[in-house]
Amino acid sequence: MTAVAAPPAPGTRTTTPTAGPRRGTRPARLLLHAVLCLVALGWLAPVLLAVYASLRPYQETARDGYFSLPRRLSLDYYRQAFTQSDMARHFANSLLIAVPGVAVTLLLASFTAFAVARLRIWGGVVLLTLFTAGNLLPPQALVTPLYVLLNHIPLPYALAGSPVLYDSYLGVIAVQVAFQLGFCVFVLTGFMRALPEEICEAAIVDGAGVWTRYWRITLPLCRPALAALATLEFTWMYNDFLWALVLVDDPDKLPVTSALNNLRGQFFTDDNLLAAGSVLVALPAVLVFLLLQRHFVAGLTLGAGKG
Repeated sequence: MTAVAAPPAPGTRTTTPTAGPRRGTRPARLLLHAVLCLVALGWLAPVLLAVYASLRPYQETARDGYFSLPRRLSLDYYRQAFTQSDMARHFANSLLIAVPGVAVTLLLASFTAFAVARLRIWGGVVLLTLFTAGNLLPPQALVTPLYVLLNHIPLPYALAGSPVLYDSYLGVIAVQVAFQLGFCVFVLTGFMRALPEEICEAAIVDGAGVWTRYWRITLPLCRPALAALATLEFTWMYNDFLWALVLVDDPDKLPVTSALNNLRGQFFTDDNLLAAGSVLVALPAVLVFLLLQRHFVAGLTLGAGKG
């Protein structure tokens, strides 16, 4: 026999379970998606216009305007931009600056963040404050002092390709690392402080030294943050135009962002050709983001959810 629930006694109030909170009404979600689509379209509009212009002849856009329907589309401007600006050489120059710069920045930042967050060294808060305060300095205010300083630091010619740090890859890398180090230390310190203390305590009990705790325990756990920082730092160093323009004198050593000046004529500039060169320059940064997208998103959203 199955038991039958007794009816409630007279005078008692009965409650029925209510459903959980709704995530949002349908009109509100539609409005949110519409706003996000408009924002994304507004951000992509200049990029799409540059791609569209790079596929059309300049004579056609000069006659009909950039927002007219095309009569012919071709990739000729991309070939011309790649060959006329000697883009292959300048691509290699950008990689010679960005790749070692990112590696050295993340290595030094992880050393400092580990010492501040996990070893609790004396004066760690002051050190972190100094690194963070360095990000408040505008780079433009230091152009002249750095130009003079790099012209007076001697180096063996075989090491830097120049008797001084000025007009050398090493000088540009050193400046890039110095300006990006504070931000990376700040981010990695907060990330390492969020790691459970019990992991390092268990490693100490097992006899792990400082290097083992850093290299084999803490650093693998910081992979999402390192991937996110690597994406940002590569984009910033690769797209930099100021320091290469100030600290490099040899045109053959200029990065690819500076090579776009080779597409500008003395009396006339083909804007469609310049748009094609700009699209080619942007492709490596987009490729790096697509390759590290999963880790980049994980690094940004880690700790955003509870439970």
